[in-house]
Amino acid sequence: MRIDGSGTLRASCVLCPNPGPMTLDGTNTWMLREPGARGVIVVDPGPHDERHLERVARTVQEQGAQVAVTLLTHRHFDHCEGSRYFSELTGAPVRAVAPEQRIGGEGLADGDVIEVDGLEVRVVATPGHTSDSVSFHLPADGVVLTGDTVLGTGTTVIAEDGDLGDYMDSLHRLRGLVRGTEVRALLPGHGPICTEPLVKLTGYIDHREERLAQITDAVAAGARTLPEIVTRVYVGIDEAVLPAARASVRAQLRHLVKRGDVPADVGGE
Repeated sequence: MRIDGSGTLRASCVLCPNPGPMTLDGTNTWMLREPGARGVIVVDPGPHDERHLERVARTVQEQGAQVAVTLLTHRHFDHCEGSRYFSELTGAPVRAVAPEQRIGGEGLADGDVIEVDGLEVRVVATPGHTSDSVSFHLPADGVVLTGDTVLGTGTTVIAEDGDLGDYMDSLHRLRGLVRGTEVRALLPGHGPICTEPLVKLTGYIDHREERLAQITDAVAAGARTLPEIVTRVYVGIDEAVLPAARASVRAQLRHLVKRGDVPADVGGE
């Protein structure tokens, strides 16, 4: 499903033209608006691409609306670098978990409810990809905006300031939210809309458990350095995504060491 220009009743998307191995087709900038209302919530304006940011602002204006607030799912530049310029264009504050990412606005915390002209968005803390990652639940549409916690295609890298244990907890929390409420779709920060959220989240959890087992087996078979483990686990990997594989293995090794499943001296370069 193509995201750009499509969406649910209250959520629509403008795709930033920054494709790459880590960004897939590009960054999804989401616009949330109660039908007929003037106020718009923008989620993740994207990198500092002036044409993209101006296009988002123009799209809102052409709808006879106005950006009331910008929300950030996390601190990575492909989601937040353009925030300052976008704030200058629209006059809207930027709210984020990380204090350094806020512009004239408050922070974001688990359980916060942001309301703009009758539109209600609930903040769900989902750390793991980064320590400051959050998702946004839009109950009226039955969707959750997941940033990089869940992608439309492929799996998520655990960043250096992320934590795999936290990430697994976040996946389980999102799965519980899907099971307990009428969530019919996940709107990711990259890639297409996911219309089978329970299947997607279960697949993500199973995939991580399988990778952990593969790394444990690789270490048991004698792999000790990071390159050795990556070679055993990611057979025939494309060079373009090798840095992501290394980052994932590092995160998983930290988790396995913390659990006591592998020795602390495993994983050197």
